[in-house]
Amino acid sequence: MRGILFVVATPIGNLKDISENAITVLKESSLIAAEDTRVTMNLLRHFNIKTKLTSYHKFNEKKQSQMLIKYLMEGKNVCLVSDAGTPCISDPGSILVKEAIDNGIEVIGIPGPSAVITALSISGFEIHSFSFYGFLSREKKELKKALENIKNDNTKIIVLYESPKRILSTMELIKEELDNPKVCVCNDLTKKFEKKYYGYSKDVIDQLNSNEKSVLGEYVIIIEKSEKDNVIDENITSIEGELVDTMVKNNCSMKEAIRLVSANRKKINTRDEVYSASLNIKDMFLNKDIDK
Repeated sequence: MRGILFVVATPIGNLKDISENAITVLKESSLIAAEDTRVTMNLLRHFNIKTKLTSYHKFNEKKQSQMLIKYLMEGKNVCLVSDAGTPCISDPGSILVKEAIDNGIEVIGIPGPSAVITALSISGFEIHSFSFYGFLSREKKELKKALENIKNDNTKIIVLYESPKRILSTMELIKEELDNPKVCVCNDLTKKFEKKYYGYSKDVIDQLNSNEKSVLGEYVIIIEKSEKDNVIDENITSIEGELVDTMVKNNCSMKEAIRLVSANRKKINTRDEVYSASLNIKDMFLNKDIDK
């Protein structure tokens, strides 16, 4: 009989936020796989949990997943925890969960604290859907790509994580690249010195600069993109239709039409999508050399 993999949410700051179910599962399982055993040990001591610990982080998760799957296949229950909040959300764990599913091992989520959901609930924004980008890359190329994706994302609400060292530089990027949108910036959620900043990006940057403690604690950034970034003209033609129309009006090649339409629709469609539409047109006119 196989064991069960429990994916357990732990407090993001206030230890009182842990559920009774989480405590029970942590106590009764055979092993706890923790992102940082030192952090988790403090939690276990507080609740007098004596279950054996093993490390499971981004540098060893492939190797550790194999060991943990073997453990589970022997019929032993395992808990997966991160340093804070719900595992697998910008934290290690997805490899283990996938391996467990592939091996027919039952995976049970033990719900609880989540910095994303907590921040969204106190943002004051109307939320029907949102896009989560986690921590933005430190690499310039990847960072630029992420910002382009955010700009082109049709979802109005964007959620990011950020470290205290990069909060100001990231907020400056948000202000410049997203035209000074409204934001809710949450710092040290559920902890003693929890702080929220509301307003347009420029105003929040001023608030952060005036607070000498802003360089402490983790951040969740909620961005409300302006309507102009999200509304698509209801009367807009299909990409294929616009390509054909552009070729006729400008007496140009398909290659040139792709360039013009891509520029015109850059907030709606990627260049790859426009190119794909051009292939659809070619399929419709296989015997026509429209590329000349």
